[in-house]
Amino acid sequence: MSYDRELVAAKKAASLAARLCQKVQKDLLQSDVQSKSDKSPVTVADYGSQALVSFVLQKEFPSEKLSLVAEEDSGDLCTDGAQETLERIRKLVNDTLASDRSYSVSRLSTEDILQAIDSGKSEGGSQGRHWVLDPIDGTKGFVRGDQYAIALALLDQGKVVLGVLACPNLPITSISGENQHAFNSGEVGCLFFAEVGGGTYMQSLNGSSPLKVQVTAVENPEEASFFESYEAAHSMHDLSSLIAKKLGVKAPPVRIDSQAKYGALSRGDGAIYMRFPHKGYREKIWDHAAGYIVVTEAGGVVRDAAGIPLDFSRGKYLDVDTGIIVTNQKLMPLVLKAVRESLEEKASSL
Repeated sequence: MSYDRELVAAKKAASLAARLCQKVQKDLLQSDVQSKSDKSPVTVADYGSQALVSFVLQKEFPSEKLSLVAEEDSGDLCTDGAQETLERIRKLVNDTLASDRSYSVSRLSTEDILQAIDSGKSEGGSQGRHWVLDPIDGTKGFVRGDQYAIALALLDQGKVVLGVLACPNLPITSISGENQHAFNSGEVGCLFFAEVGGGTYMQSLNGSSPLKVQVTAVENPEEASFFESYEAAHSMHDLSSLIAKKLGVKAPPVRIDSQAKYGALSRGDGAIYMRFPHKGYREKIWDHAAGYIVVTEAGGVVRDAAGIPLDFSRGKYLDVDTGIIVTNQKLMPLVLKAVRESLEEKASSL
């Protein structure tokens, strides 16, 4: 089955959301960051991105009821002190739509914006089709002026069938090794996209011709470089370090925020991505769905720490064993062995 039409819509939605986010990041004001109950920063751009993606998908598929599993809801925007924030979101969404001119609609009201944001209340699951969105994956990176991604995927009967990653600050050229800070110079802004059975492609957010990408063919772990989360709060860096040591990895880890790691790995910038959240954290499907298909269609493999494929059919959460490993087919058995040994070592030292 072809998902070409859905992929075109997803690329459109993610690209427009990226345009909105770039505008906000350039002029990031302190008042843009609200604190959510879990203390992760939520920005005006986060809500604006979700409203915009929801609007585009509803416009592109008017005869279908939109099922969107997404990170944000409008609860915080309905409080007494949030009117100014809501008005800024409304203006940003309307300005972005007006600059694109694809949709001839009257300007959206604040009520329209709240409804668009709350389209993301679906629970997902194994039946039917569900869009999955992280409107800004890597909000801390966004606030710092570093990497973030707009991550949009489509599930059909519980399987990820397409994914788009818009990475506004990711350089077009490789970020491996000494080039990892290259986004201070040269062209930045990548759009990765993949459809099941169709491979993975990258183009610039400015709209260059798509280029087919592949994960690295490195087979010797000593030659491999690995990605991990920038924030130590998001992943156990000490465990990753122990695993890398067992594998004989010589290069220091490349630490960047968001699913931009999946995009970079899909084009061969690094060979391994390891994520080991702290105890008690449950992975959400929007943190991995788009990245998962971008990497697998580029020839990569994504498993949990027990070597089991990720299951996106069980609602909002991914119940994984200990962590998530992303690498190529040749390295995966070696990485899983090092993970197992390292976990046993850590357990015996407690």
